Parts: sequence; C-alpha cells; structure tokens
Amino acid sequence: MNAKEIWVMAFEALVDRKVRTILTVLMVVLGSSLVVVINGLSAGQSAFLEKQFNVLADNVIFVSSGLHSYRAESSSASLIINSVIANRIKSLPFVEDISPSYTGAIQITSQGNVQHVPVHAMDPNKIPEILPNVEFVDGSTVKPDDQAAMIVGDTVANPPGATTPFVTLGQTVQATFTYADPTGKQVQESKSFVVTAIMKPSGNNYLDSSVIINLDAGDQLLHKAEKYDSVTVLAIGPQYVDPVVQELTAQFGQTLGVTTPKAIMAVREQTASGNAAFVLMIGMIALVVGAVGIVTTLYNSVTERIREIGTLKAIGAQNTTILALFLAEAILIGMIGATLGVMIGIGGGYFMSMLTTVHAAGPMQGAKIPPIYVPSDLLKVWVLSVTLSIAAGVFPAWKASKLSPLVALRRD
Repeated sequence: MNAKEIWVMAFEALVDRKVRTILTVLMVVLGSSLVVVINGLSAGQSAFLEKQFNVLADNVIFVSSGLHSYRAESSSASLIINSVIANRIKSLPFVEDISPSYTGAIQITSQGNVQHVPVHAMDPNKIPEILPNVEFVDGSTVKPDDQAAMIVGDTVANPPGATTPFVTLGQTVQATFTYADPTGKQVQESKSFVVTAIMKPSGNNYLDSSVIINLDAGDQLLHKAEKYDSVTVLAIGPQYVDPVVQELTAQFGQTLGVTTPKAIMAVREQTASGNAAFVLMIGMIALVVGAVGIVTTLYNSVTERIREIGTLKAIGAQNTTILALFLAEAILIGMIGATLGVMIGIGGGYFMSMLTTVHAAGPMQGAKIPPIYVPSDLLKVWVLSVTLSIAAGVFPAWKASKLSPLVALRRD
C-alpha cells in the first residue's frame, strides 16, 4: 500500500464518520482560532498604544497630585498644585518649561446638537511643545490671551459617522460644566466660546476628542480656584527625563504623582500582556481538549474497525502501514482544523475590532484598533495545532498497529 492509498483510505474513514469528525475538527478550530484572535488583537493594541504616545514629545513628564494609600497608617497627603508649586517645579534642574492645566468634562451645545467632551485649560502656545506634530485646519488662529477662544479637536469637530461638522471655524458654542456646590446641590456653569482653531487628526485619540481653552477661562468655568489638576513638565532633552523624575520624587515624595508616556505605555502593555496570556491559556486548553477529542475519536475508530484492520493485516499490511493509516487521519483532522482555525481567527479578530470600535465610549469613542497578524505567528499556531493532533493520534495508531489479525478476524 503506497502513501497515496493510505491518505485516500484515511480521508474516506473520516468521511464515513462525518458527525464525529466534524465535532473533533471543531475542537481544533476553536483552540487555534482563539489563539490567533488573541495574538492579533494583542499585537494591534500594542501598536495602537505605541502610536498614541509616540505623537507626544519625548521629553514630556506628567505631574499630578499624589494618591492616598488604602491603608490609613501609610497614607501620604496629596499636594495641592498651585502657582507656587508650579514655579518650584519649573526651577528644578534640567526642566526647560512647564504647562499647568485644569481638566474636566463639559457639555458643548452647537446649533441644537450636544456633545460631552473632555476640556483642557492650558496655555495654547504650549501645545506644539507637548504635541510636536500638531496641525490646524486652514484659517485657524490660536489666541492664547482670549478667554472666549476655543480650540477643538478633530473628532469633536467631525464626529465619526456624522455627515456634517459639529462645529466650524468662527462658530459660537456654549460650554456647560456641572458641579456640586458646598451644600451638595448640583449647579451648572455656562460660558460661550468662539471656535478659533480646529486641530487636524494628531494620532492621539484623547487629544483629538477634546477641546482646549486658556487657563483663566478654565479656572472660571471649572471653578478650580487656581488649583491645577496637573502640570506637564518639559525636560531640556529626552535623556534628562529620568533625572527630572528622580528630582521630582526627591523634592515632593509621594505627594505628587509623576509619570511619563513611556511608563504609562509599559504599564498598559503589561496589563494587556497579562490579559492576553490568560486568554491564550484558555486557547491552549481548548487545543488540548481538541487533542483529547482526537484520541477519543481515533480510539473509538480502532474499536469499530477491528475487522477492517484484521483484513488489512491478513492481506499483507504491515504494522507500519496500519500505524501510518491512523496517523494520517490524525494529521488530516489537525490540518483541516488548524487551517479553518487560522482563517476564522483572522476574520474573528477583525470582527471583534469592529465591535470595539462601535461600542467604545468616552475619549476612545471611534478609535479603530485593528488586529495585526504576523505570518510567522500564524504559522506557529498552525504547526502547533497539527503537532498536537499528531501527538494525540499516536496512541490509537499504535494500538491499531499492534492488533493481532487472528483476534481481529474472530470479532463479530
């Protein structure tokens, strides 16, 4: 019996047991597709985060009030950042400049349409220092001293899916901020602004989904009482970021929160990698379950085909031929399941990305995080799936090859 005949017989044996074969293949498909989806989405998310933070200047450091510990005995008071603290930060070694800011969430009303967006109150002249690739649409004018001027991000001006712009240059909009007064009563503060500049897409989804006003306007609208929410610190060069961070920690301890885009990205990547590893384990378990299914299918096949095996041996088939026949069935199951799994996994990754885009909320609304598939990774998943299938088929194949033809032919 030549190799071609073995493969034909193996395929016909699988076809004869359609339901069992389909169920076994589905187990392999489930495991391999899940691994492909997770790998693709994880790679896509890492690339997306890197793109988001790479648009920021590489000498940027973010400073905010420190956080209280959960345990009272070890808690440290947060430092209120005012102009005095801001000036102390600016005077530190290797600090080129600072940009204090107020932040909040406001409602913008434009010609009867409403959006809820983040607002940053800062010196508009500092935007290019923090976001070097920032560009504005033609006709835009940055007015740092105008308390009625507003700079609008691209996503706010042109909401995803909208057929008309939400705002245009020169248009007047009303910004409303809701806060609680000392008695706990909800109060609304409203102020009119003129859109003097609209940013082109910057690649940073959070900034693209925000509006920017100057410090004085932000202090009045958000009722900050000259207490900054954060200070963006610009080191004199990327190589001085770590020394500035160390100096800030030495000067202010845990009373200030200090971080960099690089550190934020590292934490997010670590979290994403942990989540991906967990789900990847589920995918591996699914592959193992698929392998167990192959063992069960082929072992039952051996039991059902004892007389067939005896007949083959009686007409001269060697043990190696029987072994090859059943291994061929395992290989076919693995190849079909792995191929379908990779294809379904690729499509599933894009489908899940589409769902994430549609249902994302807040600053990430409308963000597209397409999966990234590396051919070598897809090949590894395919080979792993087929290898597990072959390994699962070894015992049933060995069992079949060792069957005595006399015993087999005596079976009813």
